[in-house]
Amino acid sequence: MAQLSDDCFAFGGPMMSVDEAVGLITARVNAIADIETVALVDADGRVLARDIAAPLPLPPFTNSAVDGYAVRDADLPQQEERALPLDGRIQAGGSAQAPIKAGHTARIFTGAPMPPEAETVFMQEDVRIDDAGNIVLPAGLKRGANVRPAGEDIPEGHVALRAGQRLLPQHVALTAAFGLTRLDVVRRTRVAVFSTGDELASPGEPRAPSQLYDSNRFMLMAMLRRLGCEVSDLGILRDERASLADGLKQVAGSHDLILTSGGVSTGEEDHVKAAVESIGSLVLWRMAIKPGRPVAMGIIDGTPLIGLPGNPVASFVTFVHVVRPTVLALAGGLPEPLLPIPIRAAFAYGKKIGRREYVRATLRRGEDGALEAVKFPREGAGLLSSLIETDGLVELGEDITRVEPGQSVGFLSYADLL
Repeated sequence: MAQLSDDCFAFGGPMMSVDEAVGLITARVNAIADIETVALVDADGRVLARDIAAPLPLPPFTNSAVDGYAVRDADLPQQEERALPLDGRIQAGGSAQAPIKAGHTARIFTGAPMPPEAETVFMQEDVRIDDAGNIVLPAGLKRGANVRPAGEDIPEGHVALRAGQRLLPQHVALTAAFGLTRLDVVRRTRVAVFSTGDELASPGEPRAPSQLYDSNRFMLMAMLRRLGCEVSDLGILRDERASLADGLKQVAGSHDLILTSGGVSTGEEDHVKAAVESIGSLVLWRMAIKPGRPVAMGIIDGTPLIGLPGNPVASFVTFVHVVRPTVLALAGGLPEPLLPIPIRAAFAYGKKIGRREYVRATLRRGEDGALEAVKFPREGAGLLSSLIETDGLVELGEDITRVEPGQSVGFLSYADLL
């Protein structure tokens, strides 16, 4: 398991900024050392364990980029068009070992290998055929046009993918183009997930009139799986300090991360903070973020714990900005910073200085055609509908106190958050 020492953090104050808190934990977690080999078809979402250097150039041979006619450099028309008789036909996947005869052209198709001494291809729509059946080539085409040289994309030996890369479908495509069938990846991060609270019932179980069905646990597990984690669903822990502590202690040694939802605020029945302190060390429990101020970070037997707020929107936002980078760090993954896209605000909003806030917003086209963000009409951090009926989050930095319509703000699409 990825282990931390109990004294590897320095809790420097009552409330940390998002960047301070994330930097604190991600800089100090020990990345998982276990490596496994997976089939290429199973590599999507995994973290690459070793660099991949190109075993062959891409493309591996010089080929035509279009359907058209290949010519030798010596026969390239300069000042006026030129009619050349045909000398052969080269298909994709075919052979082109013989050179084109001097003063001739060859029919060639996209992806077909270029014949020796031929360096340029005329697109078929740019030529015409005369009465004698010759191909009339226009003047002025540059040497090398419409040709893909060998290694133009990636030269042989170039480090095409770095260790720590979280593999996406385009990375899988690249490794397939190299002819690779298996990749060395980091073992999946093992995460234990709890919800806490007597007010919760699991879907499918009887629900008392004063209970809610637990939604956070299933949202968090889905988000973790999208990050390539191996997730243990440990259900709901009740609001009792000793049982909370016992449940957390039991899973610490067999998981790389413990993730809880609820019970981290300041109420008399919020016991996660005290439970962690009784069996490990608490290094942070308040963060300057809205929604989501009560976020706990602790260590139990060397295993990091992150306790997220119980309100679903706060849980979602803090997962994206705290759990996501922590999971990547545990897997030895390269940083994947979230970069808000500038967009025009279509709302007015005030906030406290020194706190980062995330406003749920929908995108629309303004009268001038520009994209603008429309704030969700209600504020509550418990409104699941606000995550369903919006397109993403407007990020308002710590120094911002006021947003006015027409002002440029940063927008994070939900599609980019995982």
